[in-house]
Amino acid sequence: MNFSRSDFPEGFVFGAATSSYQIEGHGFGDAGTTHWDTFAATPGNVARGENGKTACGHYWRFQEDLDLAANAGLDAWRFSTSWARVLPDGKGVVNQKGLDFYDRLVDEILRRGMEPHVTLYHWELPSPLADLGGWANRDIAHWFGDFAAIVTERIGDRIFSVAPINEPWCVAWLSHFLGFHPPGLRDIRATTRAMHHVLLAHGTAVQALRTMGVEDIGAVFNFEFAAPANEGAQALELANLYDGIYNRWFLGGIRKRQYPANVMDGLECHLPKNWDSDLAIIGTPIDWIGINYYTRKLLACDGTGLFPGYREVEGPLPKTDVGWEIFPEGLYHFLAMVDREYADGLPIYVTENGMACADRPMGNKVYDPERSDFIERHVGQVHRAILDGIDVRGYFVWSMLDNFEWSLGYDKRFGLVYVDFDSLMRMPKSSYWSLKESLDR
Repeated sequence: MNFSRSDFPEGFVFGAATSSYQIEGHGFGDAGTTHWDTFAATPGNVARGENGKTACGHYWRFQEDLDLAANAGLDAWRFSTSWARVLPDGKGVVNQKGLDFYDRLVDEILRRGMEPHVTLYHWELPSPLADLGGWANRDIAHWFGDFAAIVTERIGDRIFSVAPINEPWCVAWLSHFLGFHPPGLRDIRATTRAMHHVLLAHGTAVQALRTMGVEDIGAVFNFEFAAPANEGAQALELANLYDGIYNRWFLGGIRKRQYPANVMDGLECHLPKNWDSDLAIIGTPIDWIGINYYTRKLLACDGTGLFPGYREVEGPLPKTDVGWEIFPEGLYHFLAMVDREYADGLPIYVTENGMACADRPMGNKVYDPERSDFIERHVGQVHRAILDGIDVRGYFVWSMLDNFEWSLGYDKRFGLVYVDFDSLMRMPKSSYWSLKESLDR
């Protein structure tokens, strides 16, 4: 890769990102059932009916995985905590085995000279809370605030940063409007309430953590570059609407205490009563902003006359193994946009960036030059942003390990490290060695 650590400011963090359900193995350690377990058990929801019961077996093999990260020269390990592992019923009795696991994990990250960066929720809702309406139920804000406090009381003294919720668009829109994640709904009213409640839960958790003296609290958003599929005014309007729903609703709620006007035209009637009284909590100050970026989308009219009225059009750029266009310039766009319009002086981290490749072992090696090129080009956009005066503090590759890729099962591989899901053997790919070489320079 054509960059080195010395190209970046002193203290810039290079790390890898992971998520609990995708790597730990949810069948271990007395974890409770999640809505992903039941979603995966329903035919047609997840490729081949696969689930996270075993995943990468990280629950038992975390020391091996942390050794791989440290040996690559990474500065940080970004991980998430499982709500159902800590609170099997979502509230009430704590599973001490769950807290003990994260306690050991943090200690071992530190022992290897890396920084622990924790995300409290990465899409694992305990089934008993899903039975109560999940993210469509306003009470989830308080349930989540309690969970956040329990976890942080145990490990908060040793973590370098904390983000309450990963990618709120996925928690709300992808899951309640598009139906691709649990609860698998296609209901605009439930979607709108989930879009609001996920932010209320974020703000409630931030306030709970502040009372405990926790610092370095951030918010992690996923972004997609929205472009019109043609030169018509309607396509441009729809691309702006996609940008509003995907990129600006959640960021705007937290940083400006307001929702985009073009999105409110379609969703305000579905918001809960007195929703605007929650904006003060939603907008509780944070310390940094995280950007998860992968791709761009081209938008055109879907012809239905129903909100939001857009459809995605296949673009001409090279694509990853999940069909996402590779558009590194989009990362620079969002670094600049967030810095200009929302950061108000806050530092920015690239908390996820990576690609799926059709990786297959050749003997005892896995060659993935496309991933190396992807990382190099996106890190180049981060470097460009820093040269332009944008305060970017870190870059996290998604992901350290091949893992359970949600509704795509185990077939799509994002990892720097290849995982054989039968034997759970780990094998660093050529991108791992390329990144290590760059960080050693």
